[in-house]
Amino acid sequence: MTRQIGKFGLVPSLMVAASLASLAAGSASASPVTMPALFPTPTSIELGSGTIEVGRSVSLIAAPGVDPDTIALVRSILTASGVETITTARRLPSVIDGTYVVLGTAAAPIVRDALSRSRAVADDHAEGYTIASLASATGGVVTLAGHDADGLFHAAQTFRQLARRPTIPAMVIQDHPAMPIRGTIEGFYGAPWSMADRTKHLDFLATVKANTYVYSPKDDPYARDRWREAYPAATLKALGTLATTARRNHVDFVYAVSPGPSVCFSDPADVQALERKFDAMRSIGVGSFYVALDDIEYTKWNCEKDKASFGPSGAEAAGIAQSQLLNAVQANLAAKDPAARALIMVPTEYYDAKETPYKAALRKHLDPRIVVQWTGTDVVPPAISIPDAKAATKAFGRKTLLWDNYPVNDYAQTTGRLLMAPYTRREAGLSGELTGILSNPMNQEAPSRPAVTGVAAFGWNDKAYDAQRTWHFSARELAGGDERATAALLTFFDTQHMAPTFGSQPWQEQAPRLKAALDGVREALAGGDAAARREAIADLTARADEITNAPDIIRSGTIDPGFAAQSRPWLDAMLRWGRALQLTAAGLDAADHGSSAAGRYFADAKRLAAEAAAIQSIPGATRFDGPIKIADGVLDTFVADAPTLIAFDRAGNASPAIER
Repeated sequence: MTRQIGKFGLVPSLMVAASLASLAAGSASASPVTMPALFPTPTSIELGSGTIEVGRSVSLIAAPGVDPDTIALVRSILTASGVETITTARRLPSVIDGTYVVLGTAAAPIVRDALSRSRAVADDHAEGYTIASLASATGGVVTLAGHDADGLFHAAQTFRQLARRPTIPAMVIQDHPAMPIRGTIEGFYGAPWSMADRTKHLDFLATVKANTYVYSPKDDPYARDRWREAYPAATLKALGTLATTARRNHVDFVYAVSPGPSVCFSDPADVQALERKFDAMRSIGVGSFYVALDDIEYTKWNCEKDKASFGPSGAEAAGIAQSQLLNAVQANLAAKDPAARALIMVPTEYYDAKETPYKAALRKHLDPRIVVQWTGTDVVPPAISIPDAKAATKAFGRKTLLWDNYPVNDYAQTTGRLLMAPYTRREAGLSGELTGILSNPMNQEAPSRPAVTGVAAFGWNDKAYDAQRTWHFSARELAGGDERATAALLTFFDTQHMAPTFGSQPWQEQAPRLKAALDGVREALAGGDAAARREAIADLTARADEITNAPDIIRSGTIDPGFAAQSRPWLDAMLRWGRALQLTAAGLDAADHGSSAAGRYFADAKRLAAEAAAIQSIPGATRFDGPIKIADGVLDTFVADAPTLIAFDRAGNASPAIER
């Protein structure tokens, strides 16, 4: 039996039948073949019969011209899976005896031979890849075939997930991204990431098949306030090292400059200043560029020349002036490197798709090659639909690149919160109306990964995206596969589940798992059944223990230390809230048994809750400092309400009425 996933069924039926017949005939394994859980979800997976046990020895065949970093990655994957001996080979033998891994682009003869043996057809999309595994009586062949070098690297990332299983199933995977641009833009206000955090982030982006990182921290003075000035040599060198890391991870490093607060659009000297800035970045290996014109005014000019050139300030004049500047920069980039990626810009009107004189000016005058970013229906939109994106396409005269302001937490409504809810409420099918999607992450790099994992997975395959399963996958990745740590992370994530928006309701309910549990306790206590009441209190005690224990588990070393360090005050607060909930459960139990201890338990819970609520964020870590929030509106409300849920006499005697 076979099973295929993927909206379009991209594996031809004749090829599938032949492939499965071959696999069934060649495999001596009696192990059941199960569908692997892979993220992002591949376009198509076709299972066969039989499995391959990688074993302790593998022969590795790399086609000529394969990127050495990709070969090194595959070697590290094999070693991590328990392979002790990796032998280099040049060709497949006629009879497969042992385990072979073949990698290269689909154009390489050795790769074509390996695919042919598996009756597999190579994926022919940019960044696409095929993985074909063929089981034999004494081993098997796993072929990683990329349409291009990027596709081969993505194939290796999928192989990394497959190699964690005890056996690799016989199968054919064909896969490619739905959106050409996927990744993040470091575009927040407040403390920028460190170079070490950026390096970790680029390594992480590779694992989720993202291909773009935009360097655009608002608080880099040489990219905004002092944009005309050259970077200090040490900073330029560090950025060059970062660009090298990006290339190794097949991530396009895009350098952004924000000249809007002071630029004179009609002054050739400022055009030249931008070109010098980009030339300096080109000298350290950066080849993709971005001009940010967000968060500025168009009600006044920065120079008299602009007034003379474009007339009185205003929306239409700003659109014309910006187009002139950007077109000149785009022409310069193309002249210096005809193969360079198009310039990206974010406009001053970067959200909604209402027709305005500014958008009309951009639509009319901006070079059609230039990519325009758009944040959706609002600065932080609660949802984005296909009609929303179609409207943006019409407004800007091109498909837009979505700048999704999630999970960024640099605005006042997010003070005290990490945003780690699943990435949801973006409509499947948006890939047809967007050129890509970039997440604006938090000031905290590692805690941003759960949400960014969802953004990357949606950008890769929006039509098969599963928010909850991807969210769980991100927790397992942070936990290094440890089940106890994964559970602790999911408990923590649940307490940071609200993404407030500008002028609208939160687009995620706060702490949905915890709220459901606490609502269940309230209902059981209200129902009057003694057995149900005591069972609910016991469940509450267990839930309180989970919350209390989660911070220490997260800090235990099984998770990236950066995650625990950047989450420190939240973990500190969570520990105290967990203890407060333990005492609350003890108070409810005591009250249920008519014990005089109930009042003391509730009083101690109230004291611990006050301590937890007073914990402050790390000074300067975000744009707005403030008290840490843990499941606010859910946990604090329950602890405060608990003394009213079961009647007890505060003097220590059983009471027939609830005190309110």
